[in-house]
Amino acid sequence: MEQVSRAANSEASNEIGLTPSFRLDGRTAIVTGASSGLGERFVRVLHHAGAQVVGLARRAERLEMLAHELGNRMIPFSCDVSVDGQVDVVMAKILERVEGRVDVLVNNAGISKVVAAEDEQREDFRRVVEVNLNAVFGLSQSVGRIMLRQQYGSIVNIASMMGLVAGAPMKQASYCASKAGVINLTRELAVQWARKGVRVNAIAPGFFPSEMTADLFKNEKPMEFLRRNCPMGRGGKIHELDGALLFLASDASSYMTGQTLVIDGGWTAR
Repeated sequence: MEQVSRAANSEASNEIGLTPSFRLDGRTAIVTGASSGLGERFVRVLHHAGAQVVGLARRAERLEMLAHELGNRMIPFSCDVSVDGQVDVVMAKILERVEGRVDVLVNNAGISKVVAAEDEQREDFRRVVEVNLNAVFGLSQSVGRIMLRQQYGSIVNIASMMGLVAGAPMKQASYCASKAGVINLTRELAVQWARKGVRVNAIAPGFFPSEMTADLFKNEKPMEFLRRNCPMGRGGKIHELDGALLFLASDASSYMTGQTLVIDGGWTAR
């Protein structure tokens, strides 16, 4: 879709009627960590909004199953986003498939390590930072160059409320540090690219069901802790991130950049 048509659509949104500004028809989105949990949900949401979605993850079989279910507007690619060489090869293949244009990037892939700081191995700390922060920069840089040439694009980084507060009683220094880095990287990229048509924002979820939080949601003791300490008295439901994702990915947030939407049931407001 040409830049002119995008501008026309943007002007048309001055008319009352919000729904069209949330649509992603004719646009291409990339989602990392797309084979399960929040990433799989993000693929489904963007696809439902009309986008062609490229899903990146290490588990090829799960991606293929998702692509089979969603149809030809879902393109799967197996890739470890923390390995620069793999990212470069996959990006070249993606650009061939999408005719050189990428409109949305969702940096969702992430890992965590729950261990006391005095016991955490330094190589484990480095691995968490490599996946959660360094890979976000690497992919944002690769896709950002494309968006800068287009003078159009939206990058959505999936941070965490643990990038804003300590994880106690869960001990996860590497995770908290990496997600704090994602939040400030979001600000920096946003400011550097703000006059070049590329917006960069983040979502900081609280406790949501995923592979990473499976043990928490399956056990009564941590769930009781969550209910007692979260102002809304519960964990998030996976669909409760849909609106924030579509808002940031679409033209509905066209005058917003460098911001982090915290969706945590009030946890960080305590």
